[in-house]
Amino acid sequence: MDDKALIQVKNVRKVYRMGEEKVIALDDVSMDIYRGEIVCFLGTSGSGKSTFLNMVAGLEKPTRGEIIIGGIQVHKLDEEMVTLFRQKNIGFIFQSYNLLPMLTTLENITLPLIFRNVDKRRRTAMAKEAMKAVGLEGYERRRPTQMSGGQQQRVGIARAIVGHPKIIFADEPTGNLDSHTTKEVMEIIVKMVRENNQTLIIVTHDRTISEYADRVVTIQDGNILDIQVKNQNGGSNEQCQ
Repeated sequence: MDDKALIQVKNVRKVYRMGEEKVIALDDVSMDIYRGEIVCFLGTSGSGKSTFLNMVAGLEKPTRGEIIIGGIQVHKLDEEMVTLFRQKNIGFIFQSYNLLPMLTTLENITLPLIFRNVDKRRRTAMAKEAMKAVGLEGYERRRPTQMSGGQQQRVGIARAIVGHPKIIFADEPTGNLDSHTTKEVMEIIVKMVRENNQTLIIVTHDRTISEYADRVVTIQDGNILDIQVKNQNGGSNEQCQ
């Protein structure tokens, strides 16, 4: 693994103000994450794990501290620049799938490419390639309401990987799935990121999901309680744009 981390989180603190009350969601958190790593952030509701994801993904600004991805100081980017950064470098997999019900499978998967101004022929080809990768060939015209939870999450995975992002965030990716489908979905996600040497950050409360990670970071009360190294997975450093 390269010495230089793809993601550097330095002394990040996040405080929410609720009237007169201050809630410390993250308290001086620091860690490095490397290209090609699968890192699982494990914790109960309110532990700070989702806040960590939001900070690193540029969805929220830290109260204090630095977040550097591929040499870019993400915490200093304005809203327009951070949106462009996410479009180029980050894919998301959500617990509730976040598919648009009026769109077909193919249309849902091509959405990130539309925002990147990829032409229609190219984005259709890329979407079909992603569908094949997750085992959804022949489902192009299906809408979310015509699919099972596991199939919808496969669409979500295809949408996350279609633009070949360097980093994928998975927020409770199997929270709405049964145990059999959970295993199926996690194996697909891991296979995809391993093949493409992508960095995967998983946020979950489910210990069984942590078994798929190279490192498991336990968060409690806004602090990193423990980091367990499970697999030594090599990776290569790459600049984000």
